[in-house]
Amino acid sequence: MTCYGGVAAAAALPSLPPTTLTTLPSSSSNTSVRVRDVGSGGAEHPNTVLKPTVDGFKWRLLISYDGTHYKGWQFQQTPPTIQCILEKALTRATKLERKDLHLVGASRTDGGVHAWGQVAHFVTPFNYDSLDSIHAALNGLLPPDIRVREISAVVPEFHARFSAKGKTYHYKIFNDTVMDPFQRLYAYHVTHKLNAAVMREAANHFIGTRDFSAFVNSSRNDGVPNPVKTIFRFDIIKMGALLQLEVEGSGFMYRQVRNMVALLLQIGKEAISPDIVPKILATRDRKELAKYTLAAPPHGLCLVAVKYNEEHLQLPLVCPTTSLGRHHSISKCGAAGIRPSSGQGQTTGGIGPLVKIYNSRLRKRM
Repeated sequence: MTCYGGVAAAAALPSLPPTTLTTLPSSSSNTSVRVRDVGSGGAEHPNTVLKPTVDGFKWRLLISYDGTHYKGWQFQQTPPTIQCILEKALTRATKLERKDLHLVGASRTDGGVHAWGQVAHFVTPFNYDSLDSIHAALNGLLPPDIRVREISAVVPEFHARFSAKGKTYHYKIFNDTVMDPFQRLYAYHVTHKLNAAVMREAANHFIGTRDFSAFVNSSRNDGVPNPVKTIFRFDIIKMGALLQLEVEGSGFMYRQVRNMVALLLQIGKEAISPDIVPKILATRDRKELAKYTLAAPPHGLCLVAVKYNEEHLQLPLVCPTTSLGRHHSISKCGAAGIRPSSGQGQTTGGIGPLVKIYNSRLRKRM
């Protein structure tokens, strides 16, 4: 089953509702906008080489998906991925080619991993007067296990991946002899009785700024050369037979969360002591962790939220309110960018001067 060739879930695509948009002035008018962007690959460090600039406006997508039937986020056609399906819908909704969208996700989730708060951005060479129609169009084109929750304009400086200041993941474990059939796709079934108290003790060792080399799989080039990350919190919440492990950090490397969860599971089974965590961290060697456990299965993991600085969530004056009619873009972690009210910081003379402001801010970043 392929993505750009006939995904069954998206085979019968409905006709698009009309969208309202404003085209950019010609480049000769000196009011076009240049958006610098990077692809979903590449190295996450200051020396990253950016792609050539492209004319356009940048848009932020807040996305939820059930990852059960997908090979993760990262684009590939066979088997299909979330990015592949989303790009297919975007090309239909915007009438643009895939290469012109420059779609980038905040987190490249693995196959089987779910998301409630995935964030992505894309670029169009035109501005929308309203985002209602494209929001409805995308959800009409997407299969039911992928939903766009909101679309909003973003400032030129925003980048879904590189602007992220933090991410929150939840991992669910169903700890009972008999599995709840309604949890089977979203929680890992563990029959052995887990000691949540010792798991919390062990989880505390992860909190702080640490070198997590021992907890990252090296089989994928994630473009993240620095293994030093900060864990802000690691909570273990017991709700009957369900254990929810909630971890929030500055960023996570390939399979880091699933590896941390796997070790906590061994500790919860009382197979090893909680003080094994700092010992393994100190080795900075993935082979040391492999002596005790493999990564936890993907289906228990969910990307809940991506956090950004307030300035990256402000709505540009040249662009419309969000697809839900908001005058600001909301991050689940609490940050919000407020659009100036009527009369504050606004420019008279139509869209041209506002586009120039948008362009000027972009040039400062470049």
